[in-house]
Amino acid sequence: MTPNGMLLGLSDWQGKSRLIRNAGDPPLSNLGNMNLVRFVTTAVLVLLVDLSPAQTSPATKTAVLAGGCFWCIQPAFDKAPGVIKTVVGYSGGTEPNPTYELVGSEKTKYRESIEITYDPLKISYDQLLDIYWRQIDPTQADGQFTDIGPSYRAAVFYANDEEKKIAEASKGKLASSGKFKKPIATEILPATKFWPAEDYHQKYYQQNPAHFEAFEYGSGRASFQKRNWPEKP
Repeated sequence: MTPNGMLLGLSDWQGKSRLIRNAGDPPLSNLGNMNLVRFVTTAVLVLLVDLSPAQTSPATKTAVLAGGCFWCIQPAFDKAPGVIKTVVGYSGGTEPNPTYELVGSEKTKYRESIEITYDPLKISYDQLLDIYWRQIDPTQADGQFTDIGPSYRAAVFYANDEEKKIAEASKGKLASSGKFKKPIATEILPATKFWPAEDYHQKYYQQNPAHFEAFEYGSGRASFQKRNWPEKP
């Protein structure tokens, strides 16, 4: 390293070794000089590697989906490889800090939703949609199963043009598959701010497994899934 902080080249290091030798130290043999050069070069390379930015994984992404009761759509995404975190909450409205009571009043445009944080190298947005379609009745327009009302209507909230394009293609693929006789009613809408729901709603299937199971079967969601998606994804 020179006084002004620049790294020295090989010729500079050799010149420096000559200055040291001329100062009265025993002369280095050619072999010793070469070894010194190799050592210094290695040390410089190690220093450069240590100073380089740390290697980080690609940035995570998020997806926001509405599928009726948010309790019921969370388990499938929690189990999916590549999904890092899920949070249930509210999306689609404008009022700040919405509560379960406010959204349930059906006086806002909010819908019960889930925000999925995922690693795009392990699972794609399109694959998340494949999981999503299996959690809902995509032909139902007034809610989901026995949960009726605007806050229970299904929707894919896209954050950018790429997500919109993928969502429309995925919806079109499902419509042309012939799996459902009725038209696909799930909306594809621009994303708004996502607000996490209250803590007692998070991972409800873990907090209250018995009640969750009774609700899932009582609503007709579980039987619908078995009837229309007997095969595993």
